[in-house]
Amino acid sequence: MPIKKLDSSWWALRVGLGLAAALAGLDKFFNLLTNWNMYLSPITERFLPVSGHTFMLITGLIEILIGLSILTRWTRIGAYVLSAWLVVISLNLVRTGNFYDVAVRDLEMAIAAFVLANLTEVRESVARASSLSSHESPRPLAAA
Repeated sequence: MPIKKLDSSWWALRVGLGLAAALAGLDKFFNLLTNWNMYLSPITERFLPVSGHTFMLITGLIEILIGLSILTRWTRIGAYVLSAWLVVISLNLVRTGNFYDVAVRDLEMAIAAFVLANLTEVRESVARASSLSSHESPRPLAAA
């Protein structure tokens, strides 16, 4: 079946994007990879009801949840959410007037998350179709 050939791509996207989101979210609490606060646009920060640092901690929690959803049974919905999330992050980065390279990278990751969501839909529909066809009872023989 041709869908089996896509399994390795699906798993690579699922594990890569899920772990990246969860680990980036976790690092919002430790700032080991980078100082995440510098990526928050001052324009955006002015409209926040909380400090920029608190906002980044909330962002970290959201990213952890998105990553875990992708790595568990909610892959499709988590991937769609991640795709939208990364587009919003890219827009924020553009508003800083800096970090255009990171904005482009995040847009590419958004596309990858969208592809993961679509691949997951295909896998789920194929699994449903296979399940239905394997549960069909044999047709009765025609009466002679």
